[in-house]
Amino acid sequence: MGKIALLVSRDEMLYQAHNILQEKKYEIEEMRVIQTEKAVMEARDSIANGASIIIARGLQASLIKQYTEIPVVEIVITAQEMALLVTKAKQIINKPRPVIAVVGFKNMFCDMSYFDTIYDIELRTYYAINGIGLRDAAVAAAEDEADLIIGGDTAVEVATEYKVPSLFLSIKEDSLRTAFSMAESMKYAMGVEKRNAAQMETLLDNSFDGVVKMDQYGTITDINPIMEGILEAKKEQTVGIHVAEIFRDIEKDKLEQVLTQGQETYSLFMKVKRTSIFAILAPVQIDGLVDGAILSCHKMMKKQDSKQDSLRKHSKNRLVALGNFQDIIQQSALIKNCIYLAKLYSQSDRPVLITGETGTEKRLLAQSIHNNSLRNDESYVEVHCDGLSEEAQLNIIFGEKGALARAQGGTILIEEIHKLSQSNQYRLYQLIRYKVRSENALSQLEPADVRVLVTAPTSLSFMVEQGNFREDLYYLLNGLTIAIPPIRERKDDLKQILADCIKESCDRYSRYHVLTNGAQKSLMEYLWKGNLLQIESFCERLILTANKRTIDEIVVNHLLQELYPDAEPDIKNERRYTYKSREAVAIQKALEKHGGSREQTAKELGISKATLWRHMKKYEIDGK
Repeated sequence: MGKIALLVSRDEMLYQAHNILQEKKYEIEEMRVIQTEKAVMEARDSIANGASIIIARGLQASLIKQYTEIPVVEIVITAQEMALLVTKAKQIINKPRPVIAVVGFKNMFCDMSYFDTIYDIELRTYYAINGIGLRDAAVAAAEDEADLIIGGDTAVEVATEYKVPSLFLSIKEDSLRTAFSMAESMKYAMGVEKRNAAQMETLLDNSFDGVVKMDQYGTITDINPIMEGILEAKKEQTVGIHVAEIFRDIEKDKLEQVLTQGQETYSLFMKVKRTSIFAILAPVQIDGLVDGAILSCHKMMKKQDSKQDSLRKHSKNRLVALGNFQDIIQQSALIKNCIYLAKLYSQSDRPVLITGETGTEKRLLAQSIHNNSLRNDESYVEVHCDGLSEEAQLNIIFGEKGALARAQGGTILIEEIHKLSQSNQYRLYQLIRYKVRSENALSQLEPADVRVLVTAPTSLSFMVEQGNFREDLYYLLNGLTIAIPPIRERKDDLKQILADCIKESCDRYSRYHVLTNGAQKSLMEYLWKGNLLQIESFCERLILTANKRTIDEIVVNHLLQELYPDAEPDIKNERRYTYKSREAVAIQKALEKHGGSREQTAKELGISKATLWRHMKKYEIDGK
């Protein structure tokens, strides 16, 4: 631990210090008298000899603070000591309400705000900024006709020249004792801080997790060796950079909540460089105020490849998924929640059911889950069930050279899972439940290591109740589910998607078009039941056929009516179906067809009246 050094300008202060140390309350390892012009050099010698704190006074203290980086405890004359000098000055002058001038550096004096009233004097202070200004301050006090000047050697010398009475600014042991106590407290605090820093450094260097320290603004201040490996960058390359620039998967609003509101923790799965990690962001709080945050990142370990797996991995023609989470527009809270769930689910090996209307980002989300998973180095295969016969589904998915064989070790996406035949549903159930696949009832079961993702337009519960979907498979798939809301319900996303599509089409055809506010309003209010597919094709047609630079709502509405004449019925004559589910639409249409008769509606849908009633309550259908 460092030492405390006392550097003073007079021998008498050294004698006082020796008297105080007899009390054995303080440990001052070095004490000596120095000349002011050599104060900085003397301080540097003390530092070289192990001093970590210096006690000094006046100009010497100011110089040492200015030209070194060592903590300095300044000797400040106490109120009691100053009171003794003022009392002595009044005795010397012996006149009513004398003018007493105090000359020196502000850091040498206690608070003297009420001395005028308490001691019936006029107290004037003349503070110098540096050594050169000290004489000028003393001259100003003399020329202002002070009755007496209190100060150091320079002030007394000037007072003598001007024949003004003076008192040397001497101190008693109280000032030194206070300075010693402050230095001891500072030394203890520095020791605690050094121990904490050393413990933190040891913790960081020996942690099995990657750790990032940041300040209250999110700027990185330190990382440990494990994190250097994760980032594939040295500490010097990351310190000073905002954490969001490196960890782009961290949601800005969540980061803001941790750094400004002290939210307890925020966790997420993300991929950094080539490493999948589970990250926890926690605030560092001091006295209830956030002083920064710690981001700890645990590397998700991949299963070890067997020799056979390794050979297969290097020999096969791997199929890859192109999509990533950053490819999805994420302006609205609804899609942000979907992405959050998808990132969590990506670290599991369980199947994921993704539901959503035609044209929503189901396939892109599935690709992103694969690319964020521990299987991202393996194959990714997509199969669409709609339009395939049972035999074709069997061959394409479960066959010897089918999708499962090609996706071994990786991920398979089965789109339109509700179109899978009953027998193939059972094969999929076996695959997920027991990790085996069979080409037909007579073939031998073979091990299958594949992560399954599936998509459907809506929840499968309605099909289960109708007997069109296996109940056991439904419960296997219904654990990790993500329901992508239609773009019309995500206004912030819709605005961005429309802007991007318009710009992309303009760039493609070297056009420049501007939409009026009315045109933008029409586009924002349209239902877009085809979601991305419909928006992209419409925007391309709009830009390609536009014959004016400015496109207004008349052009937009005309093209919408031309392309989709039956998309939006007249609301005066027909109910507009804006339910989130196809089940709800089917129920509503059947109810209208049968004049609200629940018995006939249930019969047409092939379900019981009780089941119909439950679905009507679920989708808030009044049946009128």
